[in-house]
Amino acid sequence: MEPQNLTGVSEFLLLGLSEDPKLQPFLFVLLLSMYLISVAGNLLIILAVTSDSHLHTPMYFFLSNLSLADIGFISTTVPKMLVNIQTQNKSITYAGCLTQVSFFYLFICLESLLLSVMAYDRFVAICHPLHYTVIMNSHLCGLLVLLSFFISLLDSQLHRSMVSQLTFCTDVEIPHFFCDPPQLFNLACSDTSINIILLYCMAAIFGGVPISGVIFSYTRIALSVLRVSSSGGNYKAFSTCASHLSVVCLFYGTGLGVYLSSAVSSSLRKGAVASVMYTVVTPMLNPFFYSLRNRDIKRPLQRILSR
Repeated sequence: MEPQNLTGVSEFLLLGLSEDPKLQPFLFVLLLSMYLISVAGNLLIILAVTSDSHLHTPMYFFLSNLSLADIGFISTTVPKMLVNIQTQNKSITYAGCLTQVSFFYLFICLESLLLSVMAYDRFVAICHPLHYTVIMNSHLCGLLVLLSFFISLLDSQLHRSMVSQLTFCTDVEIPHFFCDPPQLFNLACSDTSINIILLYCMAAIFGGVPISGVIFSYTRIALSVLRVSSSGGNYKAFSTCASHLSVVCLFYGTGLGVYLSSAVSSSLRKGAVASVMYTVVTPMLNPFFYSLRNRDIKRPLQRILSR
């Protein structure tokens, strides 16, 4: 097959989660329900934080930004998948594919960095409580969010640039429900060895550094909590971290699970199904983790829903 330049590729075909016609209505209802629950839940978190002056603290400021990133993250992939199922048209334009790659890595990197920033916030609150308001001032909080956004923007543009440099043959079927660069590398006719090396390097930098920050913060928190003599003090310190730690485990755990499943299984379609866990399920569950046992969030949520 003769390779063709990307300018000659007008569209790709997203094969989705299943090609079984009988499963399409079920998948459509399931994904639509999960999408609406995710968007509504995260919007309620944002409304609760902005409407209640008691929640105008660094922790909830970061939480509202995380909810915004979750909405963007799930909106990058699911609406297109729903449209493809409804119209029975699997195509996505070349420009649309590049846009999806850009936004996907923008929001996934932003979420990873925000989780690291939130871990640092908990570290300061527990290990340096007397200096918390001085250290976590509004200027630093705003700077951390802006820095996270620009780093994520850099990551997304690097991924977009890698994809835009590829040349493809006549096979443009992607065994996935969104334009995932590793899948696009498999379709490319050009040599992708450098791209794959760069992909792993960027994953190590943009993913490894935030994970290291989370591990460092919680290691220091654990050591600090162990030094607290009273069991009540231990419980109070841990309860402030429980929701965030649950979200961290869900986010990184599902991502690691997808990586391991794709490495063990030779079926690309199974890898696509596993990807639903961190692209759809994680943004949907995050609001529940932060609201179910959090009285500060529950009160403004009840006021909003009662209206």
